[in-house]
Amino acid sequence: MTSNQTLPSTGLPSLDEVIRGVLPGDNIVWQIDTIEDYATFVEPFCAAALRQGRKLVYFRFARHPQLIPDGAGAEIHRLSPELGFETFTAGIHNVIEKSGRGTFYVFDCLSDLAADWCSDLMLGNFFMVTCPYLYELETVTYFTLLRDHHSFDAVAAIRDTTQLLLDVFRRDGNLYLHPLKVYQRHSSTMYLPHVWEGGAFKPLTESAVVSQLLVEISDRRTDTLSRTLDVWDRRFMQASEILADIEAATRPESDAAEVFEHLLRMVVTRDERLVSIAREYLGVADILAIRKRMVGTGLIGGKSIGMLLARAILCERSPRWRQILEKHDSFFIGSDVFYTFLVRAGCWRIRRSQRDLSAFLDGAEQARERILAGTFPPFINEQFIAMLEYFGQSPIIVRSSSLLEDGLGNAFTGKYESVFCPNQGSPQERLAALLGAVRAVYASTMSKQALLYRASRGLLDSDEQMAILVQRVSGAVYGDLFYPQVAGVGLSYNPYVWGPYIDPEAGMLRLVFGLGTRAVDRSDDDYTRVVALNAPLRRPEAHLDGVMEYAQHRVDVLNLEANRFESRHCDAVIDRSPGLPVQMFAARRSDRRTDREHGSPTVAPWVLTFEKLLGETPFVRDMSEMLGLLRDAYDYPVDTEFTANFLADGSYRINLVQCRSLQIKEGGSIVAPPEGLKPDDIVLEALGTIVGRSSFAAVDRLIYVVPQAYSQLSISDRFSIARMIGRLTHLEAGSPASLMLLGPGRWGTSMPSLGVPVSFAEIDTVAVLCEIVTMGNNVVPDVSLGTHFFNDLVEANMLYMALYPGRAGNSLNDDFFARRANRLADLLPDEARWSDVVRVIDAGAGRGGRLLYINANCLTQRAICYLAAQ
Repeated sequence: MTSNQTLPSTGLPSLDEVIRGVLPGDNIVWQIDTIEDYATFVEPFCAAALRQGRKLVYFRFARHPQLIPDGAGAEIHRLSPELGFETFTAGIHNVIEKSGRGTFYVFDCLSDLAADWCSDLMLGNFFMVTCPYLYELETVTYFTLLRDHHSFDAVAAIRDTTQLLLDVFRRDGNLYLHPLKVYQRHSSTMYLPHVWEGGAFKPLTESAVVSQLLVEISDRRTDTLSRTLDVWDRRFMQASEILADIEAATRPESDAAEVFEHLLRMVVTRDERLVSIAREYLGVADILAIRKRMVGTGLIGGKSIGMLLARAILCERSPRWRQILEKHDSFFIGSDVFYTFLVRAGCWRIRRSQRDLSAFLDGAEQARERILAGTFPPFINEQFIAMLEYFGQSPIIVRSSSLLEDGLGNAFTGKYESVFCPNQGSPQERLAALLGAVRAVYASTMSKQALLYRASRGLLDSDEQMAILVQRVSGAVYGDLFYPQVAGVGLSYNPYVWGPYIDPEAGMLRLVFGLGTRAVDRSDDDYTRVVALNAPLRRPEAHLDGVMEYAQHRVDVLNLEANRFESRHCDAVIDRSPGLPVQMFAARRSDRRTDREHGSPTVAPWVLTFEKLLGETPFVRDMSEMLGLLRDAYDYPVDTEFTANFLADGSYRINLVQCRSLQIKEGGSIVAPPEGLKPDDIVLEALGTIVGRSSFAAVDRLIYVVPQAYSQLSISDRFSIARMIGRLTHLEAGSPASLMLLGPGRWGTSMPSLGVPVSFAEIDTVAVLCEIVTMGNNVVPDVSLGTHFFNDLVEANMLYMALYPGRAGNSLNDDFFARRANRLADLLPDEARWSDVVRVIDAGAGRGGRLLYINANCLTQRAICYLAAQ
């Protein structure tokens, strides 16, 4: 049997007796009025631990005086809560993991965490993920909280999780101890107040003495109402009072500056670049307005910041935009709600493990399933209900707005979910749909695509919290359908210069009729209207036969009757949309061909050209001004998403729903390719669709999907080819410095009949991507400006080109690929059977020391790949 000398101890024998001993795994929380009272108990605890030869670890992070001095025998770890909840907590857990079983710990006052994170909710989350971990390792740990500084919910979360909660206070110079919770131990006097007398704690057993003591102590404490308030709520109350005093001229206006700086970093952003812009265009009143529309606490995330800042910039720099912009009444789900949900769903340990580059995908699917089945705290559900009551049955969209999303260099485009809610049905049904949408956004943080993106950008260690932006869907009801008349993407810099008349600095638009999903997602079976703002009626498709064939054919809408998102043919939508000013966006097809969908040979179908919108309204002028104002304020090119709707009086409103820095690598002039190249030395030529930075570089390896062979494959075999290409582009051994990928149709398509169905993560190491237009006459390369696919290309600094065999200025040297050795079987022996479909050619110095070069000029829209001497 173990002797009493080796049992864990508080260092105070009488305290050990009060709580019936310290057990391995005990987390002991002290509720105090002053840090000195906590120090009174820390000192004997540490002394006893060191006498027994225990490993003692002290976590130092608060502003109060240091509890354990350097050199006193404890291992001291200094951490900064300002790094954010995830980074701070991961640092604590890493130390705990390395320290092993049976370690003794002392934490600084936890109330400082709530002060730094501006959230009692996150304080509770920290304790709920840390305490059980310590318990499993049979440690003994001291924590402390300042009494009456935290909400009931936060204290309840700690009380429910800890093994011991001990209240400490002083009266008339005497020290009192009042145990509130002692797990798995009991005595007849344990939960009575105890007074320190004669070197020991003695229970107060007389009712008159106990009642007098507790009444006097209660009278000194904070009223019950204030104890229901979070640190967050108190900060906003203080800010409102200061603002009111300034308006009443009882405080100097300079007092608002300090309040603004604090609220800005508490709610809006801690990104220094965005902070500098926000200082110029936002004020205290703006942040107080955000708070009125928040669910939970925390930061509002990148997408929300971009939308709010852009609107403020436009209205400040050009007041007429107050009339042009559709009013926003968005709600914000704070980032703290995300972590609270993860903790409740039991996902924290998986989340922490995702910081390990060697194992970041482990457990992700399990976490995703837990999230989709998770529940929200009752007080958050109540706030969701209030938000839905505000929106009524108006359609809404639940959009990801993570802390890193839409930041400079890390757009996260398409990596996280956004979910439309038609918002029809009973209140219970609408709430269930909303909760499902929020879960879907949260679950997308565990997707392979998102995690691979974070890993590729070196962001696994970053504090990536998911806030959510809930927006009213812009548009109107047309019968049983809901959609905006115009939606699209606007870029202040046009990276696709398809002719000498295009000014890149003028910017461009990518327009669609209906919901904007077709503008930001690369539609495999459709096209959009690309507009150069300095030449809005000049089309990039003009060099193709039959411009009308490459117009938008399908429209994304919300079906209110069916309560779902749908894609329909544009004629079907227009025919069911009374009151729609259709001539603004569409014209009748001049050849009056039969509308096969409706079987009517007498009515010509509509073609979405947007000619009247672009040529007969101030829309182009307004969009040019909008993009210019935002570019100048950001001092950087911008990427926006918007909608536009005409009203009964003929005017329109533009709804700016998103703005971020444009991830674009500008192309410039490069040296011309050498003259007099022999035909056999030219591997390919492309003219007409070049997107990306002008480039002159050597190509080390070509991966060529042979169009004729690929077209003979079954659908399942085409998916097999896509997976194999993902392996080829991520080989660890002998990986080439520069990789060029060529194949038929569209790379990244979800429809194998139109191209090779790779994910972007499978080709993100490629330097040059070439689409060969050989999948059929009805398929042309989709330049995809402003789409998630396009942003992925730019972030990866990938050059994109399209090759049109048989068209002037385009050629592909089939003999080159046939003559060169195919290395597929060497690199992937188990895939050798596909050697007739995929050719892998190493293009390093061969005979005569010649190399393969790519010379691509985005200004002339010409590219040539050729062999030449080094």
